Amino acid sequence: MELSVPHLPCAVRTNSSPSSSQLLNPRAFNRPLVSISQRNRFGPMEPQRATASSMVKGHGPQITAGPPLDTVGDRIGSVKRVTNETNVVVELNLDGVGSPDSSTGIPFLDHMLDQLASHGLFDVHVKAVGDIHIDDHHTNEDVGLAIGTALLSALGDRKGINRFGDFTAPLDEALVQVTLDLSGRPHLSYDLQIPTERVGTYDTQLVEHFFQSLVNTSGMTLHVRQLAGKNSHHIIEATFKAFARALRQATEYDPRRRGTVPSSKGVLSRS
Repeated sequence: MELSVPHLPCAVRTNSSPSSSQLLNPRAFNRPLVSISQRNRFGPMEPQRATASSMVKGHGPQITAGPPLDTVGDRIGSVKRVTNETNVVVELNLDGVGSPDSSTGIPFLDHMLDQLASHGLFDVHVKAVGDIHIDDHHTNEDVGLAIGTALLSALGDRKGINRFGDFTAPLDEALVQVTLDLSGRPHLSYDLQIPTERVGTYDTQLVEHFFQSLVNTSGMTLHVRQLAGKNSHHIIEATFKAFARALRQATEYDPRRRGTVPSSKGVLSRS
């Protein structure tokens, strides 16, 4: 079964990857579609077969590794999502340098997306315009959906990746553990006890909703568990830092896997 982009309430098309300046141009919001582009780091690879000439008596098959990681391109997912409630543009580079550039109209969410970039060493560029005069709910949700879709696109067939990630991040008195599996099966187990209803103007209920949206479109199994914490800001920020490091671990390449899919099935499916 192949990976597929989840259904969104707009048209979907694949095209060549736009430049960052084109992607993040606010005038790009004028067209009612979601466009997704992907540049998979490994790209097509020849199957790694053992042949008679490669067999050495007493030593089994000799297998040649895939191409060196520094000879292949970055994995980038680009998404534009337009609805009657929001206009969201996301570019996510899994092999970036930790470049943050987020403007969602929700200052605390921007701060958390900066943590995702900085601690995951991802380039996370997000521009969103939404109906925040009502509340932050729709923009928060659609940013999560778009980031999940960009992650799905950037991962491609998921060949060679670690697949699993686990990290526990402290922030002063707060301690949060995040464990995830890029399995293709969306599931969120969320156990944060955030003591206040808001951090600044941000409704703390939206933290769970952000991660649920991201999980649904990326096909990720995600467990978030609070081990300690009393300060709402610290708990949420520790969560995003732990998520960034766990996702970085899961998306990095395992050289021993030699470009194969990390599953006994041979595929990692979105559905």
